[in-house]
Amino acid sequence: MSSVTLASLFDGQTVSSKLVISALTVVVAVLIIVGMRFLFSWRIEDPAVRYHSRKIARYAIVILALIALGFVWRPFAGQLGLVIGLLGAGLAFALQEVIGAVAGWTNIVSGGMYRVGDRIEIAGVRGDVIDITLLRTKLMEIGSPTDSGTWVKGRQYTGRIVTVSNKKTFTDPVFNFSATFEFIWEELTIPISHDSDWILAEKIMLEEARAVSRSEGAQEAMELMLKRYPVPRVEVEPHVFVRATDNWMELAARFIVPVRTSRSVKDGLFRRITRRLDEAGVEIASETIDATVRGPRDGDGSGKTS
Repeated sequence: MSSVTLASLFDGQTVSSKLVISALTVVVAVLIIVGMRFLFSWRIEDPAVRYHSRKIARYAIVILALIALGFVWRPFAGQLGLVIGLLGAGLAFALQEVIGAVAGWTNIVSGGMYRVGDRIEIAGVRGDVIDITLLRTKLMEIGSPTDSGTWVKGRQYTGRIVTVSNKKTFTDPVFNFSATFEFIWEELTIPISHDSDWILAEKIMLEEARAVSRSEGAQEAMELMLKRYPVPRVEVEPHVFVRATDNWMELAARFIVPVRTSRSVKDGLFRRITRRLDEAGVEIASETIDATVRGPRDGDGSGKTS
């Protein structure tokens, strides 16, 4: 009697047996997910590879479990063609954004566009990637010195987490600041009065730019990038460019720094340059005008200044 009862629990013919099989399927799926998580933690050292492996395994196991439940319950038995047709039409019409996002995730993973920890700009949003799912990418947002829409005027965290659909990888350009070359070129522009010694100012700016530039590390990173991509070799040594305008001599110091330290490095560089220019008597030009207005002379011949 007991053997017959036990067999009936797994024959899939009654509602009770289907519930038992469904419960066992869910339990087995959960155990496999947990086991795969520990296996990946033990076998895979790279955090990014381990992260994506866990995601892929979890999604695959859930899909397989859903397929198994479909075979158990068979809600559309004998109507497979109708089911496939309805699902295809529904997915094509109602899930366009979802399908595009999933395709974008495939584009991200297979194309190596970015990974967790990279600093990117996508769909007008700049930040560090903190999570990548099937549908969306999450960024820890950073500010911009040129964007009027942010209150942080530098490439530092704003405190906001921004979510972007993976579909944007097909419709918008993706800028990666740290995938292969984790350095960025910065420029500091200072106007020097025509009456001042701009040649001395150029020398001061070049000395200070050389002190902060990370040209050696950038050169090593450039060599690694040249092995992967057929890009032309570029100059990584600091340089000062000079341009004459109607109002002043414009000196622009170009140097290279790690992508995540640019604002602090630029701030310290500007402070040191301005201090040395002041000590050397070199005047920084501006568009302001100093005007002195003298009043009418008094009877004693002295003038009053206002």
